[in-house]
Amino acid sequence: MICYVYRSRKRADTYLYLPRQDDFTAVPEALLRVFGAADFALEFELTPQRRLAQAEASEVLRNLREQGFHLQIPPVNVAPL
Repeated sequence: MICYVYRSRKRADTYLYLPRQDDFTAVPEALLRVFGAADFALEFELTPQRRLAQAEASEVLRNLREQGFHLQIPPVNVAPL
């Protein structure tokens, strides 16, 4: 599947993956408000075997197929006690 990745101007290291370029219709309005303006970042072919930096490709593919988008947010770093 070809996917299209958009970077949030409002939130650092936050990305939105879409199955169709510039088609945000499946993304809830509330999420779009929080995400803010989107800058196109890249297009690539996503396969279950592809290595991604912060997500499992199979999870991204499932989200794209089932809900029409995948949101990638930066990991939360919690300091040990």
